[in-house]
Amino acid sequence: MVRQFSVISHQLSVRRPQRRSLGFTLIELIMVIAIIGILLAMAVPNYRTTVRASQEAVLRDDLFQLRSLINQYTLDKQQAPQALDDLVSAGYLRAVPVDPMTHSASTWVTESSADVMSPFQTQGGIVDVHSGASGAGLDGTAYSSW
Repeated sequence: MVRQFSVISHQLSVRRPQRRSLGFTLIELIMVIAIIGILLAMAVPNYRTTVRASQEAVLRDDLFQLRSLINQYTLDKQQAPQALDDLVSAGYLRAVPVDPMTHSASTWVTESSADVMSPFQTQGGIVDVHSGASGAGLDGTAYSSW
C-alpha cells in the first residue's frame, strides 16, 4: 500500500500545469526603456556634433566655390561682379547657394573693393564673400571670418 501511495503522489505532481511566461513583466519593460533612454542620451550629442560638422564642411566648400567663381568672373569680364546674382546671370552659377548655417541664400556678406586685379580690369566690385551666420564653428573661429 505504501508503494501505491507514492505512485499516486508522483502522478499528481506530473499532472500539475506549469506556469508559462506569456509576456514581459513591468520591471523588464522599465529596464528596457531605461537602457534605450541611456543609449539615446549618449547618441544625441554625437549626432548634433556630426550634423554641425557636415554643415561646416558644406559652408567651407560653398565659400571656396564662390571665391573661385568671383575671381574667374573678374578675369573673364574684366570687372568684378557687383552682386552674387551677377554670377548667376552670367552663367557661372545656376543659383546662389544656400548658406548652410542660416538656411538662406540672401544672407551672404560680400566685401567690395575698388582695387583692380589686372591692368585690363575696368572697375572693382566683390572681392570676397563670407557667411552671414552669427556664432563660431567647432574650431572656435567665427563663421563671419571664414
